Amino acid sequence: MPLFNSQQLLDTMEKTVAQTIKKATALQSLPEAKLKAAPAPGKWSVLQAIYHLESYNGYYLPHIAGVIKNGKNYPATPSFKAGLLGNYFANAMLPGNNGTVKNAMKAPAGHTPAPGFADTNVLVEFINSQQQLLRLIKDARAVNITRLTVPISIAKFIKIRLGDTFRFLIAHQQRHFAQVANTLKALGVEGITV
Repeated sequence: MPLFNSQQLLDTMEKTVAQTIKKATALQSLPEAKLKAAPAPGKWSVLQAIYHLESYNGYYLPHIAGVIKNGKNYPATPSFKAGLLGNYFANAMLPGNNGTVKNAMKAPAGHTPAPGFADTNVLVEFINSQQQLLRLIKDARAVNITRLTVPISIAKFIKIRLGDTFRFLIAHQQRHFAQVANTLKALGVEGITV
């Protein structure tokens, strides 16, 4: 399994989340009609994709916060070793370099937006969650991100390493922001970078 420098990995994740906040903030400047529009039947709108991401934040961020709070007895180590399952999940979520979403997957029921979901407040909630995620990454610098584990949302009896949980959550966001970019392109929206 891959071995990472813990602090460098956390640095990279902080930068990626900061970029995600900028992208989500840019989405707020779009007309509401574009945010609500699906590019084709059966495809998600921008707001539906953000809802999906926010549903994961709603599960994972409290669990991550609890693990970090209760993990103060396990101080940080220089290296993070990815786990077999966590590494697989993180890598499976990453989009292709050209913005393609590889490994199409069906969203679990608890993370699927309702048809026609169109609440623009989800963007504000998502940005707030990303700011919380930045704080949690900062807090994680003091704990052992290999030893501490978080239960996954689809099977709580399965736990993955805290470092892999961050990697998965952030890769999942990158995946769906590639989807958002493709949605905007299909809708003919120009002048915004996501």
